[in-house]
Amino acid sequence: MENKKEAVSITYSAEEQKELNAIRAKYVPKGSKPLTNLDKAKAIDARVESKGMIAGLSVGIIGALVAGLGMSCVLVWNKLALGILIGLVGLVGVAGAYPLYQWVIQKERAKVADEIMKLSEAE
Repeated sequence: MENKKEAVSITYSAEEQKELNAIRAKYVPKGSKPLTNLDKAKAIDARVESKGMIAGLSVGIIGALVAGLGMSCVLVWNKLALGILIGLVGLVGVAGAYPLYQWVIQKERAKVADEIMKLSEAE
């Protein structure tokens, strides 16, 4: 017996080829094309922004929940002094969320500044 390798060649019309390419594009891994410096810089910037956003939102949401607990102490359980104290602690958390966001972003930008500068240099 001989080992014969037979190749099959299929040709498609232009319309079919276009449809096949559209389907194939769905299955190609996202990172298959090389990243440009702009893509890398955008990814780094998004990572920096998201760290600040996570920190600010976390503190703000927890602060709002604590302020709500203080309101509940006053309105439901008639604990005026305790409710005011807890509510003020919560409001401090809410008020500190945006400055915390800015602080985290500033610190993270300082960490990645050299890398962004390298990527933004003209080649």
